[in-house]
Amino acid sequence: MRIEESKILAPFTTFGIGGPARWFVEAQSEADILEATAWADERKVPLFVLGGGSNVLIADAGFNGLVIHIAIKGIEEQDVRDDRVLVRAAAGEEWSELVQRAVEEDCAGIECLAGIPGTAGGTPVQNVGAYGQEVSSVITRVRTLDLKERRMCEFDAEQCGFSYRRSRFNTTDAGRFVVTRVDYQLVRDGAPTLKYPDLQHAFPAGSAPSLVEVAKEVCRIRASKAMVLADCEPDCCSAGSFFKNPIISEDLANRIEFKTRTAPPRFVAGAGRVKIPAAWLIEQAGFQRGFSIGNAGISTKHTLALVNRGGATASEILALAAEIRSTVEKKFGVVLQPEPVFVGF
Repeated sequence: MRIEESKILAPFTTFGIGGPARWFVEAQSEADILEATAWADERKVPLFVLGGGSNVLIADAGFNGLVIHIAIKGIEEQDVRDDRVLVRAAAGEEWSELVQRAVEEDCAGIECLAGIPGTAGGTPVQNVGAYGQEVSSVITRVRTLDLKERRMCEFDAEQCGFSYRRSRFNTTDAGRFVVTRVDYQLVRDGAPTLKYPDLQHAFPAGSAPSLVEVAKEVCRIRASKAMVLADCEPDCCSAGSFFKNPIISEDLANRIEFKTRTAPPRFVAGAGRVKIPAAWLIEQAGFQRGFSIGNAGISTKHTLALVNRGGATASEILALAAEIRSTVEKKFGVVLQPEPVFVGF
């Protein structure tokens, strides 16, 4: 294990923002993680675990502790029934590559999650979801290192406490567990999920698109919103959706509709509750695509993405996010919650 000092973190994030880590190590095995966390514990220094860097905003001053970059690789597959396959992915595996492999092998369950940047290890933490699917529907087990008890432990799906963009790993037990492997149960030769309106329009009723075709269409939709990493795309230096879609009461949704004279898109989220798009609220609050504060801006393709236009600081991103949150709250009484993890602030 080689510990580096003053390692700039910006290149390890999709935002391209972030100062130096006081110490930095790349972990390629569970043994590396155990050694690195023991090193930090002995010296009583703060610890941060970094995966694909697609859902973090790192402070301009960096992180005054040890950053462990998870780079464990390996994928195993085994048939559990005639129509089921268990895919065990090490935490450092690229998520988009794992999805592509699954659809090419006609394994359904994650095709609508194509094109999402990051690693497999991050998927259970945020309960990654998009276009009608959530990863919690296929996760069967998550293997972790318990930093408190200094031992490896595993959780089944129920024990993970999944809900919308939440799990025990980013709520009640945030910072306690380091994910090292995730097990997904997929459906062999299964039909793709076509719940999302854009996908339903792309594949009319009666058509029978393949998993590969659906995943390709998802990537096309994401690319149209600059939600796929591409060197030639100026709007892709972001953390994807910066705000979660809020879940509010039907009564509040009706009041918002009365105020705007426009019906917000609604998705049922339990008794008397609906989920509405944060992007819609942001636009109704007066923010348009391309709006900027300094070098931080709203994507020209999707209102929900805050982007680094080149040389943006974390402070500029936060100032823009604060302006949006404040305006939406004053106008509609809805407090937008950020999706990215803030590091070093």
